[in-house]
Amino acid sequence: MASTKLGALGVLLCVLAVSAEVKPQDNFNLQKLEGKWYLVGFASNADWFVSRKAKMTMGTTILTPQPSGDLQMDYSNLRSDGTCWKMSHLAQKSDIPGKFVYQNQRYGTDNDMRVVDVKYDEYCLMYSFKTKEGSSYILNQMYSRTQKPSQEVLKKFTKFSLDQGILPENIAILPKICPEITGEK
Repeated sequence: MASTKLGALGVLLCVLAVSAEVKPQDNFNLQKLEGKWYLVGFASNADWFVSRKAKMTMGTTILTPQPSGDLQMDYSNLRSDGTCWKMSHLAQKSDIPGKFVYQNQRYGTDNDMRVVDVKYDEYCLMYSFKTKEGSSYILNQMYSRTQKPSQEVLKKFTKFSLDQGILPENIAILPKICPEITGEK
């Protein structure tokens, strides 16, 4: 029993050390992040992700900078039954540009989110360290301004996720959603 607890503590300390090393992009510009993005990649070491990743599809996110420096994030996705799933968060700025914190009321997590790599007219790579009831996990998301990100962008996302200790089978490039819904072909 004691060795199991020590092992779990060791894993947690490793995850915390990795989180501390992930820095937001230099010269981060919140205003340039504004607008519509497609969630094209999702990677996590969370237990729940393995059972759900096969059902995940590309969704849209509207990012809206607030006058306070916070970031409003509005997500939407089409479910397989044709209904729309929506979720919103107000990520509060920190003293480090590109680093935000927020609570997800729906899932009960505290989130430390960082914009680690962004080319404002093409892609945005976000890293989140999530904690809930004493456990923690990493969630990486790759956003694109289009539904067809370049292979270079997808490789960047995959490499970053692997570097964070996420297993290859826990990295998902999300299938495109219907063009009728987004107006994009």
